[in-house]
Parts: sequence; C-alpha cells; structure tokens
Amino acid sequence: NWSKTVSYFSYFLTLLIVVPIWVKELYSFGTFLGLLSAGLAVALKDPIANFFAWIYIILKKPFEMGDRIQIGSSEGDILNISFFEFTLLEIKNWVAADQSTGRIVHVPNGLLFTQPVINYNQGMDYIWNEIPIIVTFESDWNKAKEILLEIEEEKLKPMLKNIKSEYNKAHRKYFVHYSKLTPTVYTSIKENGVLLTLRYLCHPKKRRDSEQTATEEILNRFGRHKDIQFAYPTTRLVVWGQRRKTQDNE
Repeated sequence: NWSKTVSYFSYFLTLLIVVPIWVKELYSFGTFLGLLSAGLAVALKDPIANFFAWIYIILKKPFEMGDRIQIGSSEGDILNISFFEFTLLEIKNWVAADQSTGRIVHVPNGLLFTQPVINYNQGMDYIWNEIPIIVTFESDWNKAKEILLEIEEEKLKPMLKNIKSEYNKAHRKYFVHYSKLTPTVYTSIKENGVLLTLRYLCHPKKRRDSEQTATEEILNRFGRHKDIQFAYPTTRLVVWGQRRKTQDNE
C-alpha cells in the first residue's frame, strides 16, 4: 500500500510539472497559428477578394462577355473573365468617340467591391446620344429643325431594331422609364445663336458611325439652303465715333 501511495504521489507530481509545460507549449503554438493566419489573411487579401468577386460576377452578372463597361478609370469591351481578373479591350483614352485604342486592360475582380460599374449594354441595349448644332439668329431655325427631324426619321430611326422589346425588358427589370423613344430635336438659345440638339438612341458600339451618318447629312442638306448658316464665335466691332460723326454731317 505504501508503494502504491508513493507511486500515485509521483504521478501526481509529474502531472503538476508536465501539464503546465504542455499548456504553455500549446498556447505558444496557438499563438503561432493565429499570427500565421493573420499574416496569410493580409498577404492573400486581394486574391481572396478577387476570387469572391468572381463568384459575384458569375451569380449577379453585373456584366457578361462582350459587354461595354466602365470601372474606375478603365473603359472597354469585356474579352475574358477569370478567377482573379477580367480583361477589357480599351476604348477612349486618347481616341475619341468610344473607339478602341487597341490596348488590353487587365482589371482585378476585387475592384467591383470598391468601384461602381457602368454597363452600356445591360437593361436596354441602346444608349442616348446627342449632336448639338448651332445656327445663327438670322437663320431660319424652324426649317433647320425640320431638316434634322427628317434626318432622324430617314437615317437614324432605321438603326433601332427591337427597341420596344428592349425597352420593355429594361422597364421590367430596372424600372427604366422614358416618355419618348423616338429621336427628337430640342431648341434653346445660346449667346452666339440658336442651339438645336439632335437626341436619339443608338447601339453603344455604333455611336460614332451613327453620328458620322447624321453629321454628313446635316452638312449636305444645310448646304442647300442659303437661309441656314452655322454659328461660330465671332466679334463685331462697332466704331461709335465714326457713326456719330456721319450722322452729324447729315
């Protein structure tokens, strides 16, 4: 019995000595794992955000292949969507009127969580474009406006295909509402003439083509009428002294 008591007491002392050491080591190991996890979380923050953004793209579809979008300072057509990034065929920059620059832009998926995405194609597959034309105050602006409406009807309106179904789709999904879908011309007065603004719908990737078609028609048709003149910045010099002297002599 005495030997058993001594043995139990020895085991108890051993546990008192060893257990604190084990606990300390386990605590140190847990601390190490915690620091390692925190370091990995910081180091892999962007890849993790990019991966979850890819899942967001697949599920929510803020854009799809071929869409024209703007995100941050980048703008272009979607060429590819992968786990960590998507690629754009860049437009604009030093090139005017939404034309391609030829450069490929690689954008991290995670940028979706910090920057707004502007999609040219989502909803209704058309965007509004405007062409401002200023004619002189002496011009027959009513005739000029009629000519613009004719150009819209003959050249621009035929470019719209399935516009009603596209509008209905956008209205159902995004509550988009327009009182008028047909081209129109707005009139306003500027300091150097009458401003006629040609407003019409066009496909996002055909904005420049439609604008060129309309502009050439405007130049040709306005050129046939002497009572329609384009306005441009001018300076009129009136010498009051000479005019007053002439009146006194009379």
